[in-house]
Amino acid sequence: MTKYLLLMILALTLYGSFSLAQEAGNDKRLREIINDRGQAEVTVQYSDFKTIDYLTRNVSIISVKDNVVHVILSPITIEWFILQKFDYNIIEKAEARGIVSVPVTKLLQDWDTYPTYTQYDSIMQSFSSQYPAQCQLDTIGTSVNGKLVLVLKITGNEGGDENKPAVLYSSTIHGNETGGFILMLHLADYLLKNYKLNSRVTDLMDNLQIWINPLANPDGTYNSGDVISDPVRFNANGYDLNRNFPDPITPNTVKQKETIDMVNFMRKHRFVLSANFHSGSEVVNYPWDRWLSKLHADDLWFYDISRAYADTAHYYAGPAYMNDLDNGVTRGAVWYIIYGGRQDFITWELQGREVTIELDNQFITPPPQLPLLWQNNYHSLLGYLENAIYGIHGIVLDSKSSAPVPAKIFISGHDKDSSQVYADTLKGTFVRFLSPGSWNITFSANGYRDTIINDIIVYSGQRTDITVELTPLMNNIDTTIQTVTDIYPNPAISEVSAILPDRLVGTVNVRLFDQAGRLLKDYNTEFSKGTPLIIDIGFLSSGNYAVVFTNRSSQVKVRGRIVVVK
Repeated sequence: MTKYLLLMILALTLYGSFSLAQEAGNDKRLREIINDRGQAEVTVQYSDFKTIDYLTRNVSIISVKDNVVHVILSPITIEWFILQKFDYNIIEKAEARGIVSVPVTKLLQDWDTYPTYTQYDSIMQSFSSQYPAQCQLDTIGTSVNGKLVLVLKITGNEGGDENKPAVLYSSTIHGNETGGFILMLHLADYLLKNYKLNSRVTDLMDNLQIWINPLANPDGTYNSGDVISDPVRFNANGYDLNRNFPDPITPNTVKQKETIDMVNFMRKHRFVLSANFHSGSEVVNYPWDRWLSKLHADDLWFYDISRAYADTAHYYAGPAYMNDLDNGVTRGAVWYIIYGGRQDFITWELQGREVTIELDNQFITPPPQLPLLWQNNYHSLLGYLENAIYGIHGIVLDSKSSAPVPAKIFISGHDKDSSQVYADTLKGTFVRFLSPGSWNITFSANGYRDTIINDIIVYSGQRTDITVELTPLMNNIDTTIQTVTDIYPNPAISEVSAILPDRLVGTVNVRLFDQAGRLLKDYNTEFSKGTPLIIDIGFLSSGNYAVVFTNRSSQVKVRGRIVVVK
């Protein structure tokens, strides 16, 4: 063996030892950061899609740019990441400082700082107490650590409240993305103060139910107690809540209390339009997040409303703001794929329409910059809500009795991947957003003839109102749907009893529907005269449901209403 060869072997051995020592040092530092702060940010180089997909299935990706994946690790994902032996770099962050709060009165006046959690609770209560006719305070649920996940319902006095479409703004599902938190509080304050003073605000409130949830992850934001000090992305159990929703392909991914509460809340209210506010980039991100090769049926409509938000922000803030990716707009999966995101859950399972809006390249917007963030976005915030006033607004009724019909509303050759919508079970109302043009729409419901309405015109920035009457499938027997009054207890938790008319004696089909007309349960049972029919409702979340009983022989039907409380 030559001297040269010996030197080469020694050099390689020393280099390998150095690399192992460096790797061990990185792993040790990573664990130290996690123990100290509850999360750590790293970057990983990638050369193919498989690397990104492997990472996004197991850890929380926050950005993909220039062949670099930015990842935030939590206490429950760090050991998996270390075991993969990725070549990674740690992003060292400056020591966090607690944000000094000011009196609530100054915060409400200037919106240039962050409240304590106690102050946040007081501010939300003050909105409902100062404006009781326009604002109600509600609770979506509680966090793992028992903090309230609060929401405001804001609406005007004109029109029937329950006939107004419901829309939702929600922010800071990632606890360290704080700009949207204050933006939502500021928006609630602006709407309430300007009702009947500003025509645009008045129009929004008179035509919509506007729900605002400023803080979806209070444990992440206030992880140190009552003040914001070193907030983290994850909930108290270390989970990324925006990777925790039922996925269209793997629906049983829900693990965390905050997610379960939010899912139940959204299933109850069936928001026709919503937005989820984040930070870390400046872009409007629309579905799908989980499919790169699949476009939503209304992809053009999604792009147009996203483009309008970003372009409006450009007009008021200048071209330097919100210009990531396609000048401030992206389809989610084109940026990077995620699984278990809220945006896809709402759009797939609930037939709503949601986008994700990244407000600031900084995760934590510095307090002095909060008023500027408002100025850059509030026109866009109002404009996005106005989309819920446009499109097709209709009601589906029984042509004989004028009773509401929970119909499916779809467009043959256009709708796919759960893009159809449903008429509300109790009211028969629906909203369908479509790009401008002429549309042929089919209305379908069990027990009725399919009805196609041709050439429904949709105009940009306008509302089209229609009333659709469906013809029952009739025979020589009276099958008129009647209302059942003998359902008890009502409200109920786990089961109810129904006393049905004698005409239904025999084999009875029982169908349960939610408020959007989605069939939840369909089964046959035997009904005897004078014997209550027991209905299991233990699997339902809180809310209002419709039940239809049909005698299998005579096709006589009766319907009832069940209120579930948990």
